[in-house]
Amino acid sequence: MEIVELKEENKLNDFLTGQEHGQFLQSFLWGQFQEKVAGKVFRLGAEEGGKLIAAATIVKKVLPMGKNYFYCPRGPVGKFQIQNSKFQTNSNNQIQNSKQVAELLFYEIRELARKEGAMFLRFEPDKELNLGNWQIEKTLDVQPSKTLVLDLAKSENELLEKMHPKTRYNIRLAEKKGIKIIEAGLEDFDKFWELMNQTSDRDDFRSHGIDYYKEMLKLGKDFIKLFFADYCGKHIATAIVSFFGDTATYMHGASSDKDRNVMAPYLLQWEIIKLAKKEGNKYYDFFGIDEKKWPGVTRFKNGFSGREINYPGTFDLIFDSGWYSVYKMVRKVRRTF
Repeated sequence: MEIVELKEENKLNDFLTGQEHGQFLQSFLWGQFQEKVAGKVFRLGAEEGGKLIAAATIVKKVLPMGKNYFYCPRGPVGKFQIQNSKFQTNSNNQIQNSKQVAELLFYEIRELARKEGAMFLRFEPDKELNLGNWQIEKTLDVQPSKTLVLDLAKSENELLEKMHPKTRYNIRLAEKKGIKIIEAGLEDFDKFWELMNQTSDRDDFRSHGIDYYKEMLKLGKDFIKLFFADYCGKHIATAIVSFFGDTATYMHGASSDKDRNVMAPYLLQWEIIKLAKKEGNKYYDFFGIDEKKWPGVTRFKNGFSGREINYPGTFDLIFDSGWYSVYKMVRKVRRTF
């Protein structure tokens, strides 16, 4: 077994798309996007017999005072040893091997962190990892740790039947009101940004900067699609959705302060779900629910039904204890203001 730098786009993406719910945040193209909006990107993999068995796309995040940390969104990805679960292996060798994969990968990340001066690695595994005596702390979520996923193997009628009655009603209402769903691109960015600003002000949430969304839409319509709901010639709702592997993921959405009574966001979601199904996706991921933090959005998403998935959360693997303590103190102070 060896740790290698992943330089080939197809090699990484083929591995990721071979996993259920292949994580687009670990994809080669998303890494290229992060290089433009965030920082330097590293791609490491664990190989056995020339076959990739684990991977980690890592973003170097810059901090004040010349410091930085590593961030591995929704990763690392691989068949690691699971702790406190019903997962079973066929032999002690399999248990040892899977644990060894994780530890080898993290050892290599630690060496890379030393070269780059990274204080810690922030990572988001899909299952709890057994990493022995490594210094790890649970931290605030970056990506949502709870999501809702629709199984697109169901027929359209079955999907509709599983929805909350009010959601079905709102979809039909939007259809009767003549809402049209349009797939657009970067040329319509200004309309998207206007809706994002309205939603941010109305619902009091913080969005990314304008360049972040612009660069995202430059990734291409095979990967990132922009949709609008049009009513009487006006764009009144929008959504950005990623299409990667077997999953379409609803990443960002917004709606106008006006014409809210025509229920455009409901039909917008339903038409995107049908498109994802038509294009052969197995799942539609609503990408984040939380009844305490986002009660309205969570209620909206839950109306479409689906299976709730819970991730362990976000963790920091600490390489420099002293500077990490300073980082936590500064972060805590900033959050009080």
